Amino acid sequence: MSRTGVLVLAHGTPARPEDIEDFYTRIRRGRPPTPVELAELTRRYEAIGGLSPFAERTTVQVDGLRAALDAERFEVRLGQKFVAPFIPDAVEDLIAADVDRIVGIVLAPHYAPPSVGDYTKRARDAIAERVPVDVIASWHNEPALIELLAERVRDAWIDDAVLIVSAHSLPLAAIGDDTTYGDALEETARLVARSLGVTNYRVAWQSAGVSGGAWLDPSLLETIREEAAEGATAVVVCAAGFVSDHLEIAYDLDIEAKAVADEEGVAFARTRSLDGDPAFCALLADLVTRAASGASSPPLVS
Repeated sequence: MSRTGVLVLAHGTPARPEDIEDFYTRIRRGRPPTPVELAELTRRYEAIGGLSPFAERTTVQVDGLRAALDAERFEVRLGQKFVAPFIPDAVEDLIAADVDRIVGIVLAPHYAPPSVGDYTKRARDAIAERVPVDVIASWHNEPALIELLAERVRDAWIDDAVLIVSAHSLPLAAIGDDTTYGDALEETARLVARSLGVTNYRVAWQSAGVSGGAWLDPSLLETIREEAAEGATAVVVCAAGFVSDHLEIAYDLDIEAKAVADEEGVAFARTRSLDGDPAFCALLADLVTRAASGASSPPLVS
């Protein structure tokens, strides 16, 4: 029986407070952060308890995906961009397991060249044509994802709220004229809102970096202020671009965005993350199985 390697691609997070500087340096492509930048990132981690829950939640997701797949057909490994286990190491494990091909899936539902595109390049570089590889490009409009997000919006809903659907902002210099990422988030928002019968919704971008230059807008914080100025009494944020709790949720939403809402006198709620929900792990398994079989395959990176 042929065996397919499953390469789960993720960002990664520091395992210890003393790893934050090295982690930040990797994100900055080898350029160490300034003391001010490092202090600010460290402060944010301290504000959420010292470390992000991202590593634990990612492990649960990978284990859930593994459990949802046929162990005789699939070999699953996690490969991360900025902390161990790194993508090349995960690829070597899969090659050593004698897989016939590799299917990659990024733990982010919306395609963008600097995100999913970069993961794909790193994976292909590590595989070096030793086995065929396909990376799932996008799954932002999968009915199971829309159902999971809608369920979470329903649970968090505040009467008369504005629904704000968010994802990680990106620098305009990195995406140029490519509108794929924004279009995909707009589609996710539209599908979630339609499934709930919500007509008052917006898309916004969160967690922009501090490296300067223009980033995608409107920002989430600007959007909350604008909605308050227009008379909104409540906002519900659905961070559809993220699949688990981490710094961008625990700090950027639970602390920073809530503080802005409080300042503006607007009630605030955010949806719970997908995390290790068995239904979410089943969605990932379905995507991988379809990509491996070629039947009703999700979009693949060309």
